[in-house]
Amino acid sequence: MKTKDEIRHKVWNQLTEEKNGRFPFPLVNRIPNFKGAEIAAAHITTLQEYKEAKVIKVNPDAPQLPLRKQILLDGKVLLVPTPRLKAGFIMVKPEWVPAGEERKAASLSHIKSYGKEIPLTEIPPIDLMVVGSVAIHSDGRRLGKGEGYADREYAIIRELGNPPVPIVTTIHSTQLVSDEIPRDTYDLTVDWIATEKGLTKTNSPYEKPIGVEWNHVTEEEMIEMPVLKQLWELKYSKKES
Repeated sequence: MKTKDEIRHKVWNQLTEEKNGRFPFPLVNRIPNFKGAEIAAAHITTLQEYKEAKVIKVNPDAPQLPLRKQILLDGKVLLVPTPRLKAGFIMVKPEWVPAGEERKAASLSHIKSYGKEIPLTEIPPIDLMVVGSVAIHSDGRRLGKGEGYADREYAIIRELGNPPVPIVTTIHSTQLVSDEIPRDTYDLTVDWIATEKGLTKTNSPYEKPIGVEWNHVTEEEMIEMPVLKQLWELKYSKKES
């Protein structure tokens, strides 16, 4: 069985060699942007789960920009985690965005001008979650770039009492792998995969995290991601005292 990192590098290399990647380069160590990202995003909008969703959390990476823009155009609330979860989440309400500026408002470089960072206690109920991916197996197993942010973000909203929500991802079709992706208990699986070729339901047999696995959180991560410290204090400090 290949390691997670071997599978990631295989995908990054294939996207690069076949010229299916897009700016920013190099693709390595990123959620890779890809040709057809707009088409994949459009497939997501056909889902009933998308149509019914009022609040959607989306990763901040380049290939999901078309979907973040569309969420605002469709009058839905957009939630985006801050880079490396340093400051929790940014919320953008569609009424805060002047018509024609949705793409700018959804971009990482300008989102703070349109939205606002919100404390954990003010995160609205999330209906749908979109994650970026490096590699995906058809049964829903997923590899991100290796830093665990999508897994943590889902675990955090579950800790806050959010019910389980559908998880979707947009990828290039070559990111769909047949390799047996190794899986840890804290790994997030996806329910829907959208590529430039269409939409697939995974019917994943794997359970999603029900909260943060605190035994895997280091002191260093508590310092680097203040949101984890806030969550711990919010949920457990009162109980301990």
